[in-house]
Amino acid sequence: MTSTASLVHHALEHFFIETPSWGYTDTGTRFGKFHQPAAAINMGDKLADAGQVHRLTGCCPKVATHVLWDFPDLSKASEVAALAAQHGVRIGSINPNVFQDQEYKLGSVANPDEKIRARATKHICDCIDLGKELHSRAVSLWFADGTNYPGQDSIRARKHRFEYALREAHDRLDNDQVLLVEYKPFEPAFYQTDLADWGMAYMMSKIAGPRAKVLVDTGHHYLSQNIEQIVAWLLDENMLGGFHFNDRRYADDDLTLGSIDPYQIFRIFHEIHFYAWERGGVYPQIEYMIDQSHNLKPKIEAMIQTVTTAQELYAKAALVDHEAMVKHQAAGRIIDAELCLKKAFNTDVTAAIAAWRTSHELPVDPLEAHRASGYEAKVAAERSQRRIDLVMSTGSSYA
Repeated sequence: MTSTASLVHHALEHFFIETPSWGYTDTGTRFGKFHQPAAAINMGDKLADAGQVHRLTGCCPKVATHVLWDFPDLSKASEVAALAAQHGVRIGSINPNVFQDQEYKLGSVANPDEKIRARATKHICDCIDLGKELHSRAVSLWFADGTNYPGQDSIRARKHRFEYALREAHDRLDNDQVLLVEYKPFEPAFYQTDLADWGMAYMMSKIAGPRAKVLVDTGHHYLSQNIEQIVAWLLDENMLGGFHFNDRRYADDDLTLGSIDPYQIFRIFHEIHFYAWERGGVYPQIEYMIDQSHNLKPKIEAMIQTVTTAQELYAKAALVDHEAMVKHQAAGRIIDAELCLKKAFNTDVTAAIAAWRTSHELPVDPLEAHRASGYEAKVAAERSQRRIDLVMSTGSSYA
């Protein structure tokens, strides 16, 4: 029987997670935000913080970017890539922004105005071209499109507008690029959201073309929805392209992974390991990404906490005895089949993960190593002074 240590080692060797540039900055709710002295101010700060997380965890070599926030001047994209390399990371998924500008009040690619739809589609295509320049595989699409009131717009017409735009975007892809189509049941649209669930995202991906896949954000579901079933179905259809990992208690709370329901994340990872086991150990190509907004927790500490939790749960899910579980399933031994999962989930993998980290010359406890490094205090002092200088030079307030 293969040992726990070797199973954990094998699992972690191939498990990489993108951290989001926006997770290192001051963010908040629609009601306001609470400032943190160490929060990143500009793209250089974001990449430096992402580099710190990767140095300590060894599994976060890429940084997901939001184009309007991170690339205000697309002509300088190569400079951003060079800056990322200086910090030991590289640019990961490209996230177009078709939700914040005033023109998108009634939607982006589903907007009733043809000119606004064309503008949104062009931005997405420009982002695809940016991905080509930066050798970024994934272009991740999330849309705020929808309506707030019955009768506001034609639901079917909006669907047709989406189909047209996603086909155009897909045609712009290189052969090694993938279009990830995300979904969300509500917010900011409260009557109907144009891409409200995995079935809609699946349909749009199939319509767009063969290099379009579904992106599952673990917070973008109604309460009690069985996310691992969605994952299993998408795996079986070869349509699971990526994840945005976070946790939630009520809706899209963007909490640190595993802070509310670690067993759910374990079950999701199990479906992926089970799928690969049935295929002789061949894993699907999935983009694992974090999408969290740390309004209260320190930014880097929260990111490290999420990454190490993801490693722990992914490693535990790799311990499930699938051979035994399948035999129990076939014989109808329900309790025994379930216990295969519970046994793996309850296994302490601390020593095995520590051994993996030691073998890669990483700190055994990344969070404690970060705290001991003095990085947080150093950047907090430097960035606080920069904010003061900015206020003094411009007369603006820090908000």
